Amino acid sequence: MMGGNNKCAVILLAEDDPGDQKLTKKAFSDGKIDNKLYIVNDGEEALDYLLRRGKYENPLSSPVPDLFLLDLNMPKIDGRQVLEEMERNPDCPKMPTVVLTTSKQEEDIIRTYNLGIKSYIQTSEKIYF
Repeated sequence: MMGGNNKCAVILLAEDDPGDQKLTKKAFSDGKIDNKLYIVNDGEEALDYLLRRGKYENPLSSPVPDLFLLDLNMPKIDGRQVLEEMERNPDCPKMPTVVLTTSKQEEDIIRTYNLGIKSYIQTSEKIYF
C-alpha cells in the first residue's frame, strides 16, 4: 500500500522482454506486495499510457501510476527517450521512476538521474523462463 491509505499501489512496468515481465510479476506475488501491475511492451506504449492516448484514454482501465518501472533498452522508443519526454511534457504525470536495466554505462546512469529517476537498478544478466 502506498502512503498509509488502503489503496493498492498502481505500478506501471515498461519492459519488452516477456521473461522479465514474468519475473517482475513473480517478485511482487512472492513478496505479497499489494499492487495493481500494468505492463506496456515498449517506450511508445509507455508514453501512450502516461499521456492517455489511444487504448489508454480511460483512467479506470489505465490509472495514473504510483510507481514507474522502466527498462532502458526497448524497441520503438527507448527508456531514455521516455524519460526525456516525461521531463519536457507538462501533461505527463509525475511519479517515482526506477530504471531496471542491464546497462552499466556511466553515461546512462548519469543521464537518467539527471532526468529525475529515483533509482537505477542494474541486473547482471537476463533470466529466461
